Formats: sequence, structure tokens, C-alpha cells
Amino acid sequence: MVVVEGGDPVISFEWKVTYGNVAPLGVPVKGILINGEFPGPNINSTTNNNVVINVFNNLDEPLLFTWHGIENRKNSWQDGVLGTMCPILPGTNFTYHFQVKDQIGSFMYYPVTDMHRAAGGFGGLRIHSRPLIPVPYDPPADEFTVMAGDWFNKGYTSLKKILDSGRNLGRADGLHINGKNAKGDGNDEPLFTMEAGKTYRYRFCNPGLKTAVNVRFQGHTMKLVEMEGSHTVQNTYESIDLHVGMCFTVLVTADQEPRDYALIASSRFTKRDLMSIGIIRYLNGKGAPKPDLPKPPVGWAWSLNQFRTLRWNLTASAARPNPQGSYKYGGINITRTIRLANTAEKVDGKLRYAINGVSFVEPTTPLKLAEYYGVADKVFKYNNIPDEPPAQVTKVALEPIVLNITYKDFIEVIFENHETAIQSWNIDGYAFFAVAIETGTWSPEKRMNYNLLDAMSRHTIQVFPKSWAAVLITFDNAGMWNVRSEVWDRHYLGQQLYFSSLSPNRSLRDEYNMRDDTLVCGIVQDMPKPPPVNS
Repeated sequence: MVVVEGGDPVISFEWKVTYGNVAPLGVPVKGILINGEFPGPNINSTTNNNVVINVFNNLDEPLLFTWHGIENRKNSWQDGVLGTMCPILPGTNFTYHFQVKDQIGSFMYYPVTDMHRAAGGFGGLRIHSRPLIPVPYDPPADEFTVMAGDWFNKGYTSLKKILDSGRNLGRADGLHINGKNAKGDGNDEPLFTMEAGKTYRYRFCNPGLKTAVNVRFQGHTMKLVEMEGSHTVQNTYESIDLHVGMCFTVLVTADQEPRDYALIASSRFTKRDLMSIGIIRYLNGKGAPKPDLPKPPVGWAWSLNQFRTLRWNLTASAARPNPQGSYKYGGINITRTIRLANTAEKVDGKLRYAINGVSFVEPTTPLKLAEYYGVADKVFKYNNIPDEPPAQVTKVALEPIVLNITYKDFIEVIFENHETAIQSWNIDGYAFFAVAIETGTWSPEKRMNYNLLDAMSRHTIQVFPKSWAAVLITFDNAGMWNVRSEVWDRHYLGQQLYFSSLSPNRSLRDEYNMRDDTLVCGIVQDMPKPPPVNS
């Protein structure tokens, strides 16, 4: 069965995933290429397009891609994480089918298996507004995708061995912009070319493993217009922090002397400063970038204050978060509060990362398949962490973490960071309202400080050291959804969980059937497939 919504257009891609040498920092390492490209090709789509991607895994290890920020309405089967899908085995192919339903904006994709994200395999995913829907700014002359993040020269297999041995990953070796690092001496090939007097749309994403970056243009300001699927109040910035897993869109006008200018990415919240530049060239411009590069901001209080300037553009006509009308979120009663505290622990002498006293381990049977086949009790336990962090953790458990969420409940999730390193969290399947980030410890009276009017609707949230972040979500998207640390060594060593939201009425109106071509593995491999729902 192929799900096609209301005759919406289908766009199709064929990806051949291979190994290849990449050298973002000048040191060749084994990377992951898509159709020979690093970073991978952009996916250009329009709201409500049905996206079909046939992935040929030519690696010698299992592979999965996730579509970061795509809600996959009623369709967690295509989310591309190990809790919902079996991996694509070496030498085989699998075709993803998903719809970019009621969404616009800048997103990305990346591999989630093992430490593949450290090898590449990531790229941009653009969702344009439909032609009849007005956008709150003039059409740009062109648009560019910028993937800016950290890089480790050890290679992903060595990084995996480090983590498997129980050690810390350590610091990144450097930063890259679209897999490159320019010298700025006038001999670099430009990343992008602009024509004087015209305005361009830049889509930024951070696909890195653990380092937040600050991005800025030499001699140019940025007008923020979209963040993770929502049009923003259009403030102008000299620089913007781009946290791990985060995406946003800015407009940049070519209003300077025609020559080369530097696009700069600098590390944030690290003991050792890292920097990468890319070249932005004016058409017919002459001259290398001037040596006086703008400096990055200092301290995380600056970033916290910037977060408070991010506001949702309530007057823009665009795809709205689901359910329609949820932009009045400030008037909805909270039915459950879940506080998730991240901790670093030693288990049998090896480093693990935990949430509320439990460190996640991947089961051999995807959680969603176990639930669908009626054998969940053989794979995981529901609600095996408390809704509040325990006062004291005596021993960290290693097991899958699944929280059962009542369908259509309005939930408050508090991410608590009691450590000294910045964190970044993502929730699949949803756009949540990022209502507050504050220092100290959360308590119910902190709700008085929530932004209940125009908080950004987004899917990734940073949590500063010794701080907390609050998000509000309507759980109307039935399925099994991953909640994960975007700091990838933490994710790999246990800092993730799943929200299971099942509709009480098994109906196609609430959740799609498992497709006939779904990969099966683990204990359900030879079990008869449950009968599909027909209405």
C-alpha cells in the first residue's frame, strides 16, 4: 500500500550510499557519500509533497537515515530511527515514503546508525511554501544551504571504539562549512556567489556531533525569517548561535563593495576556540576577504539572551503546527509534566549517559514493531523511568526507555541539565513550543515566566549548563517517537528515549498501517503480520 495524500505531488530520489575519502580539515578519512557527494544532495520539496527516496546501501554495515524535524504525520514507520525501523542491510535497498505535511522551512537528514553521523551522510531538506500561500518576505534571488558543524579527524570507526571502551569522546579537531575550510588568501573557490544589490536566502543547519557554533557574515547582517518550520519575527542579527541539530533561515543582502567576504563559524562553549570560514563571492568582485573578521560572542548568557529574542510570527500565512489552532497553546491546560534530567554515570567502569536513572540500549527488535505485533512485553517495559528525576540514583539501569503518552494530551516536558556542558534535545514527530529557558532548578512557579503567546514552534532545544528548558506539546500524532540528545556521543551511550502515543480507536484517521514493504527483524521476523486497518 502506498499512502498518497489527496493527490499531492510525489517527488522521487535515488540514493547510492558509498564510502569515500573526505577531508574537511585537510586530513583524509573514510566518509559516507550520497551519490558521490559530501555533504549529501539537497532535498527540495514543497508543503504536502510526498517524498520517495530509494536508498541503496553500498556500505558493509547497516544504515538508516532520519528526516530531522519532519513530523511524519501518522507515520512513525518512516521516521528512520532504530526504535521504529529495522536498518537497511549491506548490499540491499529500501524505499522511504513520507509526506512533508503542513510544514515549511529548513530541515536536514543524517544517518542514525552507530557513529555514522561522524562520517557524513548528512544534507539539507528544504520545504517551500505552496505557490498560493504568501511568504512574509520578497522572493530571494537564490537560496543556499549551509551545513556548519564540528569534525573529528580520527574517523567514525575510531570514535565508536573510543565510546565502546567507556571513554569520553573528547574535543572536536575543528569545524567545517559544507565539508570545507577555506584559507581566505584569495585562492579559495567560493561556496556561493551573490550579485550586488540582491537578497539571498541562507538555510543553516548544524549536523555536528557535539559543538554549538556561532555563524556570521563579514560585513553583512542577517535577517532571521524562519526557524525549524516556523516564520519568525524578523529581527536583524550580527551573529546567531546554531546549536547541534538546529536549523534556521536568514536573508542576506549583497549591499557591500563587490569582492570576497568570509562566512564564519566559531565554536561556542568550548575551552579551545575553533573556527572555520567559507568564501562568499560577489559576481565580478575583486579581492580576497579583508583580514579583520568579526569576533564571536563570549559567554553563554549572550546565547540565552538571544533565545529570548526569538519570537513566532503570528501574522504570517503559512503551514501551521498541528493540530490546527494549537497556536493558542497558552490557553490549553497541561495534563502531564515530565521532567527529564541528563546525567553522566559509570556502569561497570564504563561511561554511560542516563535520563532519570536509566541509560537507553537499542533492542534488536524495533520498539514500534514489537508494539504493533503485540509482543512489546518481550522487548521493553512502558513507563520505566519516573516523570520526575529521582533524588538519588544508586545504580543506573541499561534498557530501552518508553513512556506511554495518552493520545491528544497536552504535555509539559522539562529538560534539566545539572552538568557543566551545554545540551541539545530533539523530539521527533512534533513541533513543540519552546516557552522558557532559565538557569537554576525548575519548579512549578517558574511557569509564571513562560512565554504563552508567541514562543517559537520548533523541534530542537538547547539546555545551558546548570539550567532547564520547558516545552509544551499536544500529542496528537499517533506513533512511536524518538526523544534524543543531539550531542551524539551522549545519544550513542544512552541519552534517548521514546514516547509511545497510541490512538484508542485503531483507525487510519489516526495512524497509517505498516506498509507491506516494511523491513522486519528481531523476534517479529517470522511472525504473521497483523491484519491492516481498513477505515
